[in-house]
Amino acid sequence: MRNKRELSQEERDEILKTLKVRFEKNMNRHKDLEWTKIQIKLKANPEKLWSLYKMEQTGGEPDVIRFNEKTNEYFFYDCSIETPKNRRSLCYDRDALEARKEHKPKNNVIDVATSIGIELLTEQQYRELQNFGNFDTKTSSWIKTPSEIRELGGALFADFRYNTVFVYHNGAQSYYASRAFRGCLKV
Repeated sequence: MRNKRELSQEERDEILKTLKVRFEKNMNRHKDLEWTKIQIKLKANPEKLWSLYKMEQTGGEPDVIRFNEKTNEYFFYDCSIETPKNRRSLCYDRDALEARKEHKPKNNVIDVATSIGIELLTEQQYRELQNFGNFDTKTSSWIKTPSEIRELGGALFADFRYNTVFVYHNGAQSYYASRAFRGCLKV
């Protein structure tokens, strides 16, 4: 019996091929990085490869954005042009979900991100992503919210309009068909 977070050989081959094609097509995101080194690291971390597979399945189109030499980690971000389709209509976290009295969404972004094994992009990471294209020009993405804002009932989201990144707030209980979340995976 296969582990829940384990891919079949066919799934591993599929995600590695998808990631390689995307890597080669978008060299502006990772100019000085080599796919061979990334692939070796991915093959050595099957649970991280599983997370990338889930990011792909939910519409995130993950790609390498940078490499941290100090920690020896590659950073994969969701690079879909609009917020990932299969992660939309979710409120921010479990507390927000439980606080809704009616018309509850099916889930929340923190639990979904945790189940995939990724973290929400921070505001800084979201702004970094925008250096590689215009993302969320018609949609928006929940971003990691500081605890002092969340404790007051709010949550942050961001989008890209008028050639500018805008960061806004909403009640954490809100959810919209045009808002999901973007994640980061360190490998």
